[in-house]
Amino acid sequence: MSSIVQVAYLVSSILFVMGIKFLGKTKDARRGNFLSAIGMLIAVVATLVTLDILTFVEIFACILVGGAIGLYYAKKVEMTQIPEMVALFNGFGGIASLAVALSDHFLKTEVLQVEIDTVNSVSIIASVLIGGVTFTGSMVAWMKLNGKISGQPIMFTGQHLLNLLLLVAFLGVAVMTYLFQIEPIYITILVVIALLVGVLIVIPIGGADMPVVISLLNSYSGMAACATGFILNNNVLIVAGSLVGASGIILTQIMCKAMNRSLMNVLLGGFGQTVAAGPQDGPQIVIKEVGVEEAAMLFDSASSVIVVPGYGMAVAQAQHVIRELMEQCEKRNIDFRFAIHPVAGRMPGHMNVLLAEANISYDKLIEMEAINDDFSNTDLVFVVGANDVVNPAARTNPQSPIYGMPILNADKARTVIVSKRSMGKGYAGIENELFGYPNCLMLFGDAKQTITKVVGEMKEMA
Repeated sequence: MSSIVQVAYLVSSILFVMGIKFLGKTKDARRGNFLSAIGMLIAVVATLVTLDILTFVEIFACILVGGAIGLYYAKKVEMTQIPEMVALFNGFGGIASLAVALSDHFLKTEVLQVEIDTVNSVSIIASVLIGGVTFTGSMVAWMKLNGKISGQPIMFTGQHLLNLLLLVAFLGVAVMTYLFQIEPIYITILVVIALLVGVLIVIPIGGADMPVVISLLNSYSGMAACATGFILNNNVLIVAGSLVGASGIILTQIMCKAMNRSLMNVLLGGFGQTVAAGPQDGPQIVIKEVGVEEAAMLFDSASSVIVVPGYGMAVAQAQHVIRELMEQCEKRNIDFRFAIHPVAGRMPGHMNVLLAEANISYDKLIEMEAINDDFSNTDLVFVVGANDVVNPAARTNPQSPIYGMPILNADKARTVIVSKRSMGKGYAGIENELFGYPNCLMLFGDAKQTITKVVGEMKEMA
């Protein structure tokens, strides 16, 4: 039986690796998700059989109940709420690792009354720290995303010093936990410090930095699972946790590079709160507004269109009407594509998920590096709810807080239409130079309503 279980773990690990490989491409993502789910199913069943704590009937009953709960929330949660759900998933992973660490410590010190070896003790301490930070950090991220607390950076004097002191205290108490294993007070203090640190490191991070925070917390949940694997001596948990931890860190670095910021800069927080002054003190830009009828005429006469989606599209739930706009353009043989910036939205791949929900083909979603050179040969760029990711100040203004940030070259198109509710600024707190460019027109109003009107006008022209 032991050999069969190890083979099952090996198969699960292979499926995890293949799943992550397929997740690297949008068109193969569903297959990757399916393979990973099958791998996890095999791993769970093999583990439960090894422990001999449940019968096969009970195992599959639990799977059915869990699957039903997952299916319910998959149907219930709106696509705009996906970042919040991912934050909750990360938090659940963290609290599960913390719970396993505590239960293992209690079992060996209180029930079996045996000495915990060094490797196991270090693993328990690591699970407590990473799991606790992941849980409360994810809960704060979830509350910021759904508006239960302010999405703005929450900062106070001495915040970073307090974080440092708490980490030093954790290390000190960790040593005491190792030396005096039978004293429950030390492990309890570790849990409290870890939970508090999780709150303190996320509250100073603004809502616009959530793509980085979510991918980082996802990495933390993987590392916590890996530490739990060492506690339980479970190989597949070590492999799965390592894969999640490593891929999360890689994705976090990609997000930081896309914003031209370091990970430490994001974690220290406060961006957009103190850097807004300066660039916006210059001359006011002059904008040109476009009406629905004129916008429809511009779409009708274009031969190529690129849509740049942003979080405003998600808020307005405009992805379905944008698909209708695409259909009208394709009836006119207009080349229609989407330019996806790595940090558009509130989590990595947010725009891809929203557009896929509207049944927009994956091959029309083009990453920034692949499409940036095409803007100069494009008749019309339609910016929907995006701001800083198309701000030319990132290239032209060394004093701008976003200078050096890779952006989509929307300003190089022949004509640019920007759909916005108002002239509100992006997370950087600065005006978008693009809005004052001679080739830029502003289409004000709710994106879903205005685009619906544009589609209506185009239907009448047909």
